[in-house]
Amino acid sequence: MTDDRVDFASMLASRLCHDLLSPVGAFANGLELLADEKDPEMRARCIDLLEQSARTSAAKLKFFRLAFGSAGGFGEAVPPGEAKAAIEGIMADRPITLNWMIGDEPLPKPAVKIILNLALILVDALVRGGRLDIGCERQGEGIEIALHAEAERILVDADVERILKDGEASAAMTSRTAPAVLVQAVAAQNGGQVMLARETPTSLLVGAVLKGGG
Repeated sequence: MTDDRVDFASMLASRLCHDLLSPVGAFANGLELLADEKDPEMRARCIDLLEQSARTSAAKLKFFRLAFGSAGGFGEAVPPGEAKAAIEGIMADRPITLNWMIGDEPLPKPAVKIILNLALILVDALVRGGRLDIGCERQGEGIEIALHAEAERILVDADVERILKDGEASAAMTSRTAPAVLVQAVAAQNGGQVMLARETPTSLLVGAVLKGGG
């Protein structure tokens, strides 16, 4: 295995651990509080905290399984509803309106990986909420993917934006840029390309075109 592949796997693992640390830590704290707390009202609050942390952890794991993993159990295609539910799971605590414009036809795994990783980047960028439009359609033998974010502030990490726009060699690979690197790698493996356009200060469009249906 090459050093680059080892570094890439390490960065994806770091990103996953970083995102899971907060809800899992909250779960552990809730258990400690529950063990010491005698007041019924406070115990009820602890249980609410445990339930919320468990839901958040499960949602993130489901998302990362599809976004970073092999998505075992789905064959060569994934029902779009699974991708939508995964994205809704990671934005549950954000005031983001999701406009899902994808039909019911199963999507090839490469297309799903790109959709999820681009969605992860944009959800991170919509720090104060906003609107996220996601579309995907077949064009001849290929697939076109488009995600459009609109908000008062869209804060995309400069290196992430550079990688999406100019390729994975244009910036350092870190746990933050790993999803963008993965998008570029999956697109390249499927004879496609990634696109990014800053339409206005409050609008950002990202997407990809895959050849051969992904």
